Amino acid sequence: MKNNFFPANILLPKADFEKWAVVACDQYTSEPEYWREVENFVGESPSAYNIILPECYLSNDNSQRIEKINENMQKYFDDGVFQEVDNSFIYVERTLADGKLRRGIIGLIDLEDYSYIKGEKALIRSTEATVLERIPPRVEIRKNAPLEMPHIMLLIDDKNETVIEPLAQKSADFEKVYDFTLMQNSGSIKGFKVNGDDAKNIQNALNSLIADSDDKMLFAVGDGNHSLATAKECYELNKTEASRYALVEVVNIHEKSLEFEPIYRVVFGVNPEEVINDFIEKTGGEYNGADAQKFTCVYGNNVREISVKPTGKLAVATLQKYLDENKKGEIDYIHGEDVTINLAKKENTLGFIFSGMQKDELFDAVKLDGALPRKTFSMGHASDKRFYIECRKL
Repeated sequence: MKNNFFPANILLPKADFEKWAVVACDQYTSEPEYWREVENFVGESPSAYNIILPECYLSNDNSQRIEKINENMQKYFDDGVFQEVDNSFIYVERTLADGKLRRGIIGLIDLEDYSYIKGEKALIRSTEATVLERIPPRVEIRKNAPLEMPHIMLLIDDKNETVIEPLAQKSADFEKVYDFTLMQNSGSIKGFKVNGDDAKNIQNALNSLIADSDDKMLFAVGDGNHSLATAKECYELNKTEASRYALVEVVNIHEKSLEFEPIYRVVFGVNPEEVINDFIEKTGGEYNGADAQKFTCVYGNNVREISVKPTGKLAVATLQKYLDENKKGEIDYIHGEDVTINLAKKENTLGFIFSGMQKDELFDAVKLDGALPRKTFSMGHASDKRFYIECRKL
């Protein structure tokens, strides 16, 4: 059986990891103050902040920002910012803000094994619908970039803990390549170089998981769906040996610290009561049957509880279908009830809060139905998301 996860030549900053590492670009999209604080903290130091485009700054014309990002990437190469960890995996121990430990492995996947098209039985599958209009600005950054820097996290269904967990028992024997505190109260992280027989053991354990899979699905995209879709698109545009692969972190879905949370919806520029009433009407009126889906609607200082008849298996599917079909205001996708409530205090703004799916439902749902509605779930709070640390030359 062929290998499906590979060691890589991984680039890391030589110094000042605290200012280098920043959270995924698709976080805090309605909180530009977060990113201003990042910018102030980083100052003039080399930082991943200078080679990403936070989505809160996306506009119709990102050309100048993108040009500057590519310039900064090349400058970091020229200035000798990086050190190389050659032909290795990196075993990661992330201590979250609440003290829980999340473990993962950084390595390469083959984009030939990945598809974001719903229903395709690929080895690596999207877990949520891909929003095609979100890909072009990312392609503009990646297509001419001299390096990639992922926030992609793939999940494996490893109930018997055969792939990642054995590394925890041996971490004291591995070379530590970083150990530092993450900015903005996001916990801390350690990374260890893994190669040789230990790397082969990872690959063999993954191959055993495939052999035990009913339909040969191995990886489900947990975070970074659109970034991985962008990598695939860039590979299709320019098929080189470097572009064929993507750097990712692999995490076991059975990791105890891994918690699934709903991603809520906030709609800006609307009359909240009108939208709520229209949502109820378009789904068939107030409904209190055993299968009713419940939503907490927040706006200003108001809270309104509603129940509707399902038009999708999950509450988020019913809501997203309504929002997509009726084009109400400007939608943002928000992590955390408190943030949703605070944003919904703004004038002409409505927040929807609802129950989410359980993580043990994910693999079966994707195998059975294909990709879920976009932004169905989040793995933890925004501060728990993967930080940009590792890079790879393209």
